[in-house]
Amino acid sequence: MPVSKAQQRAQNKWIEKTYDRINLTVPKGQKEVIKAHAEARGESVNGFIGRAIDETMERDKAAPGAVGEATEGE
Repeated sequence: MPVSKAQQRAQNKWIEKTYDRINLTVPKGQKEVIKAHAEARGESVNGFIGRAIDETMERDKAAPGAVGEATEGE
């Protein structure tokens, strides 16, 4: 069922208020590789990228010498 222009405007307004946008640039051809990878796991590209960022940040936080953590010898 098509969405009316008023519904689209309302959705865009809600998205603008609720989310921040990040413009991601990748080398030619990489977009399709990312899309195929995400789809193979039942995810959207946005969901996959968000998960990748979250998991990397968690891993980095747990790594020795992470920001905010004392390193050996301090």
